[in-house]
Parts: sequence; structure tokens; C-alpha cells
Amino acid sequence: MTDHGADVGAPALLRNLASWQTGRVSTLGARFTATRMPLEARSDFAVLAALQEYGNLSQAEIGRRLGLDRNNVNAIVTRLEDHGHIERRTDPADRRRNIVAATEAGLQRLQELHSLALDVQNRLLAALDPDERQQLTMLLEKILTSHPAQPA
Repeated sequence: MTDHGADVGAPALLRNLASWQTGRVSTLGARFTATRMPLEARSDFAVLAALQEYGNLSQAEIGRRLGLDRNNVNAIVTRLEDHGHIERRTDPADRRRNIVAATEAGLQRLQELHSLALDVQNRLLAALDPDERQQLTMLLEKILTSHPAQPA
């Protein structure tokens, strides 16, 4: 007779699938992140990080780089602009589109959000030493870069 209350774990056929493992780790990461960063903060973090790394971008380019729908990008950019974290200007080369730039306040907000994200990473990866964390990150990056970008 099986004790249904005991945590016996998933069957080995699942545990040995990288796709199953990464899915479970993704779920854990999402749960841990949700405790530290509300959904809006996560999207703000993504947009501000893109602007910091790539410089001024059109809203369409932000959407392409982050795999976000243009309506979602517009809502995020509007919120960031309302809080003084970005500036939105008309692109002089194409008056039909906006160029988005991070402000100093936006870069400070990015640092705050990055600190929260690092706390989540430390909790998620607590079982790994620094070398293992680096190796895991490199292996995941290798997998991700070997496949074409997928829409979110």
C-alpha cells in the first residue's frame, strides 16, 4: 500500500529529463521571484535592463528583444515614464515611432530591482557553490543560444 502523504518524488523517467528539471526549476524561480518582486517590477526590470545594456531603443525593439507584445511594452513604458524612470521621445529619423531612454532615476531603480533579483538567485541556487552556479549559467546560455528566439 502506498503512503500518499509521503513525498516520494517524481519517477526517474521524469527526473532524468532536462526539460522536466528546467521546468521545475523555472517554477521555483518564478515563485521565489514573486515573493520579492511583483509582476510590474519584473517587467520594469526587463525593460530597464535592456535600455542599460543596449542604449536608447524604440518600443518595437524593446518588444523584439524581450519577446513582449507591443501593447504590453506600451503599458510598461507608460508606467516607467509616469514614475520618471524613462523618457520617451519621437525618433527624429522616423516620426512614427518613439525612442525610449532610461533616466538617472530609472538606472537607480534598475539597481534596486537587480539587488532583489540577486537575492532570488541566491535562494534558488543555494545548493550550488560559485563554480557550479557559473557552470550552470554557462550551460543554460549555451542551450538557449543554440535555438532560435521564441516569442514569449
